[in-house]
This record gives sequence, structure tokens and C-alpha cells, in this order.
Amino acid sequence: MNDKKLKCILGEDVLVLLQAQIEVEYNASVQYLAMASWADAQKYMYAASFLYKQSEEERHHMLKIMHYVNNAGGHALAPKTTTGILDTFSSLKEVFLQALQNEMHTTKAIHTLVDYCLVHKSFATFGFLQWFVTEQIEEEATARRNLDLFDLIPQEGIGLYEIDKAIGFAANGKSV
Repeated sequence: MNDKKLKCILGEDVLVLLQAQIEVEYNASVQYLAMASWADAQKYMYAASFLYKQSEEERHHMLKIMHYVNNAGGHALAPKTTTGILDTFSSLKEVFLQALQNEMHTTKAIHTLVDYCLVHKSFATFGFLQWFVTEQIEEEATARRNLDLFDLIPQEGIGLYEIDKAIGFAANGKSV
């Protein structure tokens, strides 16, 4: 029996897919960081705070998968430097449209991984991923709520400030 099979309880195919998900989470973290920096530079302090927090959360998701792979006897690789990250936006609304698109991409990637694990009877990984399935429901709902603010609150006058503030308060579990 080969030594690698003795060390890792995950199949090679599942390891490859988990490594790809590590990259997805990393890219999401970096994209949120770029959006946060843009919002910060534009003086949207509440939105910036929310986006910095989201960047950290995505990084936490990446680390959670890396620890899982390593604890299962695999070797999770650090993500490669990413390209294609947007760092300039025309508006705060565009930032939150991008955030929703990122969350939808992450959800699709998680669902693909979960489906593969179920079909190929990788039950440990299937169970591990259930937390991510639930998390993505929350992430997409938050992204949609934030984007909805742009339709609910007129953006003229102090409207953008009110949107910015609502995003920040919602991120901290408070109402405006």
C-alpha cells in the first residue's frame, strides 16, 4: 500500500477540489479587501468596516478548509497570488453588486464540491462542508440586503451616508 494512502483519509480527487475551494475563498477575501480599501478611500467608513470584516471572514473560511485538509493527513497549499481582482469602482452600489456576485460564485463552488462528495461517497468531507452550505445562505442574504438598500433609500443628498451607515450597523447586528 502506498504511504500517501496511509497518511490521508481524503481521496486525491477530493483534495484537488478542496484546494480549488481554498483558492475561491482566498480570492473572495482579496476581493473584499480591495472593495474595503476603495470604500475607505471614498470615506464610506461604515461600508469599509463591513467589507474589511468580510475579507477577514473569507480568510477564516479559507483557513478552516486548510486545517481540515491538513488534519485529514493531506497538505493544503497556500493559495497562489491572485489576478483579476477589481479595485476601482464607479459607485458604492457597484461594490455591493460585486459582493453579491462574489457570494453567488462561492455558493456555486461549494455546491459543486458538496455534490461531488455526496456522489463519490466522501462522507467526512460532505459533513464538513455542511457548515459552508449554511454559511453561504447567510452570506448571500446579507449581500442582497445590502444591495436592496440602494433601491430603498434615495441616493441624493445624505442618502449615500444613510446607506453607508445602515450597512455598518447591520454588520454589527444593530438597526439604524
